[in-house]
Amino acid sequence: MSNENMELLSAKREKAIVKASVIGVITNVFLAAFKAAVGLISNSIAVTLDAVNNLSDALSSIITIIGAKLGAKQPNKKHPLGYGRIEYLSSMLVAAIVLYAGITSMVESVKKIITPEAADYSIVSLIIIAVAIVAKLVLGQYVKRQGEKHNSGALVASGSDALFDAILSASVLLSAIIYLIWHISLEAYVGVVISIIIIKAGLEMMSETLNDILGKRGDKEEVSEIKRLICEEAEVRGAYDLIMYNYGPNKNYASVHIELPDTMTVDEVDRLTRRIQMKVYHKSGVILTGIGVYSYNTSCDEAAKIRNSVQETVLSHDWALQMHGFYADIESKNMRFDVVLSFDIDRNEATNILTKEIQGKYPDYTLQIVPDIDA
Repeated sequence: MSNENMELLSAKREKAIVKASVIGVITNVFLAAFKAAVGLISNSIAVTLDAVNNLSDALSSIITIIGAKLGAKQPNKKHPLGYGRIEYLSSMLVAAIVLYAGITSMVESVKKIITPEAADYSIVSLIIIAVAIVAKLVLGQYVKRQGEKHNSGALVASGSDALFDAILSASVLLSAIIYLIWHISLEAYVGVVISIIIIKAGLEMMSETLNDILGKRGDKEEVSEIKRLICEEAEVRGAYDLIMYNYGPNKNYASVHIELPDTMTVDEVDRLTRRIQMKVYHKSGVILTGIGVYSYNTSCDEAAKIRNSVQETVLSHDWALQMHGFYADIESKNMRFDVVLSFDIDRNEATNILTKEIQGKYPDYTLQIVPDIDA
């Protein structure tokens, strides 16, 4: 995939996000206006809060548009890896707006429970609410599909929120029908339920976006696929320490270590690593910014025996998940390897334990043990 193609895909993605968001803004503004009118005429707190929720959805869509526009800016000297992470900030703002709307709705609903006021629905108002439910279902499905298609967390959140709104509006309609038939007012209590669901959605959106900003474990399938692509090369015995770096939706970088025979020349390693970088980029879109190299012994039976013995010692501990990058220099009495550690033990403590045990077996050797995280 060339840089030109990547730019075209980025522009297409931005255009699709903006289009879906504009549709969301227009739809939500119209729905908010109709619901506000119904809420004021019928003195319904639930319908009024539903209108406020539509306004917050419209604002969320506007923020999504701004985030997509800013996130699509080209890299420059100040930000050489681009502005993609701005989209995560826009998602955080959307989550904050949803959370604020939920808290405000809760306060107003509680007030209505303390000082209740009778609602007065008309057939026209019920029809408007029913139409709003259908509109929200269609909008939610469309926006969510576009978000999943173009990897936009803000759009997926907006689409899910719209589908949720349809369910909430249905509960408002149901409470209105119950009031008209049995004269039982559930307005304020429905408002409380709506508020709780909105607050929960806002907290979940905020948590998910915060994970993106802080950095999270790479997708298991994607990591496995990249390692598979690397290990297809005949010279590579293993791929380890693959760390993913995300700089916005569809902007992924990574670093990795590969295990190669100690007989390869620097020229051969150079050609191999460049070939791997191009292959991974074309097949997955991930840019390998760095490929480290481990060498392994190819013609020393004694080194192979030592490796098996050391590996048995290392993996006898539950917190030692993997050993790799082993190399033993018999002549200079040096031994080096990496150990992937679980998060259940302190790295220094684990290193001290392994050093003591292995040094006891091979007192003449100088050890270099590198503790790796379980990424």
